[in-house]
Formats: sequence, C-alpha cells, structure tokens
Amino acid sequence: MNTAGHSEATAPRGLELTPFRGLRYDPDRVGSLAAVTSPPYDVVVRPDGVHHLQDADPYNIVRLILPQAGTVGARTEQAADTLRRWLAEGVLTADPDPALYVYEQRHADGMLQRGLIGNLRVSDPSEGIVLPHEDVMPHVVADRAALMRATWANLEPLLLTYRGNGSAAEVIERTAEQPPLLSTTTEDGYCHRLWSVTDPADLALVQHDLAHHQALIADGHHRWATYRRLRAEHPSPSPWDLGLVLLVDTARYPLRVRAIHRLLHGLPVSDALTALDGHFRVRRLDLPLPGALETLADAACEGNAFLLAGDGAFHLIDRPDPALLDRTVPADRPAAWRTLDATVLHSTLLAHLWHIPEDDPARIAYIHDTAATVAKAERAGSTAVLMHPVREDVVRALARQGVTMPRKSTSFGPKPASGLVLRALDI
Repeated sequence: MNTAGHSEATAPRGLELTPFRGLRYDPDRVGSLAAVTSPPYDVVVRPDGVHHLQDADPYNIVRLILPQAGTVGARTEQAADTLRRWLAEGVLTADPDPALYVYEQRHADGMLQRGLIGNLRVSDPSEGIVLPHEDVMPHVVADRAALMRATWANLEPLLLTYRGNGSAAEVIERTAEQPPLLSTTTEDGYCHRLWSVTDPADLALVQHDLAHHQALIADGHHRWATYRRLRAEHPSPSPWDLGLVLLVDTARYPLRVRAIHRLLHGLPVSDALTALDGHFRVRRLDLPLPGALETLADAACEGNAFLLAGDGAFHLIDRPDPALLDRTVPADRPAAWRTLDATVLHSTLLAHLWHIPEDDPARIAYIHDTAATVAKAERAGSTAVLMHPVREDVVRALARQGVTMPRKSTSFGPKPASGLVLRALDI
C-alpha cells in the first residue's frame, strides 16, 4: 500500500488515486456476501435497520460501522475489538497485492454504475481538487473520527464523481469484461461485482488520466471532513494522508439524485402547520405517498415546496411569502443557493418559524428512505418534512463557486455497499 505523503510543493493538480491491499470477507466464513453488506452508516434507518442487519449475519459490517453501546468510547472500542477478532479468525483477509478495484452496481430497472475504489490523497477545499457541496455537523465528524482512530481503518468508501470519459474509463470497461473477484445481489435488487486492477500499465493510465480532473463529493461529506481532521492530527507522511473512496465518472455513468428528508422530533404536524399560517400556502392532500410525491414534484417546478406528514395525511406547503424569505434567507450567497428548498427549509422554516436547531440530533433526524420517514413520524406523533431532489448540475455549479449547500441537501446514488472492500491503514 502506498502511504507516502506529499508536500504542498509537489502535490498534483488533480486527483491522485493509489492502490491498496483491500480487506475482504472470506466467502467460506460467512453465510453470504450479501448478508454481510450494509448501506452506508448514515443511510441505515435506526434502530430498526441496525437490528435487521445484525440479524442477517453475525459478521455483518454494521457491527463495525454502527457499533451499539452506550457511549462513544464503548462503541469505538467494541468496533476495534470486533475488527481485530475478525482479522484473527480469517473472516476478513487482505488481498495479496495492492490494487485499484473496479466496482459495478447493476439493477433490473436499467441502472448501471461503474467506478474505481482506491486511496485518494486527502486535500483541502482551497486546492480545488475535491469539491464539497454541503456543510457538515461537527458531532458526526467527531463520531466518525473516533471510530477510524480506534479501528485504524477506513471501513466504507465515500462516493466522489468527476467528468472524464478518458483512459480511466477505458481501463474500467476492459476490466469489467473479465471474471470478477466477487458477485452478489443484495435485497434491494442491486447486483454488485468487484474486480482488481494490478497491472502497472493500467494503473499508470488511470493515474495519469485522473491527475487532470477534480471531483465532487456526491456522498460522504462527513467522512471526507473526518479524513481531513485525521490527516491534520498525524505528521505527514502517514497512512492518514489517504482516504478510501469510490470514484465514478458521471460522463459515462450518470448518478441518480434523491432527496434526504427530515424528521422533526417533538413537533406535531398540527403545531407545524399553525406556525405556517400566513407565511406559506398549505393544502391537504388525500393521496397515497406516490401521488403526494408527484404533486410535490409539480409544485417544486414553480418554486419552494415541501410535504409535511405524520398525522395520517400529506400537507403540501408552497408559495412562501417573499417578504419572509427576504428577512430570513442570507443575502450574501448566489441566487441559486438562496432559492434552494434546503436553504428555505433551514433558514426560514427550521430557524425562524419552528425554532428547531439543525444540528441537534434530539430534535431533528435526516432520513433517506421516504416511507420510513413518514412511518417514524406517524409512530412518534412528530412531523416528517419530505423534500424534492436537487439537480446534479445545480450542485456542481455551486460547488465550483465554493458555495456549500445546507447539510444533507442531496442523496446521490446508487451508493456503494459497505462491506465489499475495506482499508486497514496498517496493512
């Protein structure tokens, strides 16, 4: 594994992706590869999803990425002990040679995504190499940092995108014609396949191509911020100079962009609606969830719009009072940022009308699954705020201006399954 550091003077102008000896499950030691995978840690609906994954297989990766204990210290110690035990037992083994990994996700609905998993040199936003587009929550970064310190590992790759369609894409396509290292289909219907790229000529082609590109963080802002924090804690050169990523060329494989919804603990829908009186248009929709989402999509074409749920119905709120937006939305950002639904939600609804801190996990949860958000709100008598997704071109344009969107504004996918390949920093 290449762990060499790089000074500012010699840092490349673009992406630097290097091979590593991936940790992978021994298929003879687990029930099935599908049974040990998990969605990324922040997509798992808790606690139901954690319990479901733990029950799927005693070696499910969720025991590492979301250990269950009462304190941060106990959780990270548990994860570190679990990882050491699985390595000692041969449940996880390191591949013999450093490699980049071609990773494919395919679905019967026609979705096909391919990319490269490798170690990326960690860089700061000021370098313009890896562009964030969302703010992060400090307590989440602290949690992920504690986990990585304890395990001395990157347990799941974050998702980056770039626009290339060059020689790296050609290496990916040629590699995908060969028999894969693994193939498994998860319960969401996605078939996952993995290949290793070890040929020096292919690696050189990839690295030369990527050195001319910048990447957008599609999913994993908190983990990237964690990589940057841990790099700063360890004098270079060190293994912390690099972080595990999946890099997807969206010129060849466009991603899907979905919304991330909000669950507002302790705020009944009736109270949420009362606070909107005179500030937004409110319409009750006696429709099932798919129909309500279609209505939301239509309304979002005209301006800011949201669905509230939690009382057995859906309530479309749109047409905010322009004077209210002028008072509550910061004016020092581009118009494309000021008119985002997430901006209006955080600046106007959460901060001004509902008085809910956006970074207080006791008051607000961020959930990717639409039906799960509604169900949890109805069970708790709380309010679900359902969002409409932002287009990728808007996200990329803002990122290139150095403008970050409100946290959890987008959900790019499909996301890489956690558990197919890990990185141990000491191997």
